[in-house]
Amino acid sequence: MGVLKHYKDLLPVTDATPNVNLEEGMTPLIFLPRVSARLGINLYGKFEGCNPSGSFKDRGMVLAVAKALEEGKRAIICASTGNTSASAAAYAASQGIPCFVLLPAGKVALGKLAQALMYGAKVIAVKGNFDRALELAREGADKTGCAMVNSVNPYRLIGQRSGAWEICDVLGKAPDWHAIPVGNAGNISAYWAGYNEYKKIGKINALPRMMGFQAEGAAPLVFNKPCPNPETIATAIRIGNPVSAHLARAAVSESNGEFNSVTDEQILEAQRILAAEGGVFAEPASCAPLAGLIKLKGQGKLPEGITVTMILTGNGLKDPDTAMSQVGRPIEINDTLEDLMKVLEGK
Repeated sequence: MGVLKHYKDLLPVTDATPNVNLEEGMTPLIFLPRVSARLGINLYGKFEGCNPSGSFKDRGMVLAVAKALEEGKRAIICASTGNTSASAAAYAASQGIPCFVLLPAGKVALGKLAQALMYGAKVIAVKGNFDRALELAREGADKTGCAMVNSVNPYRLIGQRSGAWEICDVLGKAPDWHAIPVGNAGNISAYWAGYNEYKKIGKINALPRMMGFQAEGAAPLVFNKPCPNPETIATAIRIGNPVSAHLARAAVSESNGEFNSVTDEQILEAQRILAAEGGVFAEPASCAPLAGLIKLKGQGKLPEGITVTMILTGNGLKDPDTAMSQVGRPIEINDTLEDLMKVLEGK
């Protein structure tokens, strides 16, 4: 059905809005019993890697592109650390319009770069970080009239509220905590707005604490100052000056939540745990919330028995190189039953 149809009564969709649809949304909310037992909580993962371009970005992109077309725009532009470019390119391809994406040169996972190129986007590698690429994209949009589809586009964040609605529809309530990775900082505020909207219309009675997790090398909201040279293996959140920082701070403050940072080592360990104990393969940035929950558990700051949803923002196949660098290689054997039995019997 897609987000625009499923939640049309809650979105700014009119009869003039084109029916853009790649069947985004309705992603699984997966209960993780083994990881829950490890942490002493009821933990659910909202697996946004099941969206058509493999990340949560599709929720907002579908509305941003639909409204751009409604307004007469005939091309879109964005800056990206990877997932936004893949999503924008996918929706542009589906509508037959040009898409221009600016990426920080050498700082994007190959899986995401391959997506943008395969969808037919014109990919521009900027010799600078994401923040500079975003500045250029905004200037380019102003000069050319292309629709800017980063999270500075208000429709992006409105569409991303749908994730909160889906969580509540499945649980029948809001979670106690909502754990989420924070990069450009739009998604945490979108979820907060979504929960508030559901409470306003009587769908839920309480609101969650919003818990935002950043990589230690790119944690401007944790340290409360811009990070001019952000560095982390979690490329999707390698952002030093988030454009939606003010919205994120408001969401955390209003919900009595907090920001926290985790190291790259903690992120990679969480990625391994999520896959090996949860059966879910998510990209490194997605695993920052789990790393944070594990950290808080170790500090005695994770309340027993609470219900937590964590947003697994992107599929692990977005960045297979990072995953492969952490695990062993296949066991090679001769094509004989004898050799196979040695492996099966642990010899």
